[in-house]
Amino acid sequence: MEIVIALVFAGAVLFGADRLLLWLESRGHVHWRRKGRRDLSQAPTTELDDIFSDSTKR
Repeated sequence: MEIVIALVFAGAVLFGADRLLLWLESRGHVHWRRKGRRDLSQAPTTELDDIFSDSTKR
């Protein structure tokens, strides 16, 4: 009987976490299930040399 209670509790916690993440997603805080991943090919890119180069170097 204890294992049944533990499984029901675990299911309730997972369901609650899923609902919380869906709520956060609807407000734009996280990407959980409803929105797909961002297309990273459209994201701006920067070369590593540009990031780490010393801008005062002549």
